[in-house]
Amino acid sequence: MTENSRLHPATPEEIAESLSFALRYDGRKRVHHADEAMARITAERLVRHLERSGFVLMKLPVVPAPSTSPHHQKP
Repeated sequence: MTENSRLHPATPEEIAESLSFALRYDGRKRVHHADEAMARITAERLVRHLERSGFVLMKLPVVPAPSTSPHHQKP
């Protein structure tokens, strides 16, 4: 399976959540000049603009966290 065949369109909610996170954090460090409500409003407006402009954002499926167990599990 190629990388591109696993992609699927991201939902507006997923895009808004990711943008909102980026507005509130720099890596894992909290940015204090953008509060939660303002980040959410800005993210939602950006998503609406991208949709109206014809953008399609793609997302890879969620990958389960690796196991540190010494026991091998069948897929």
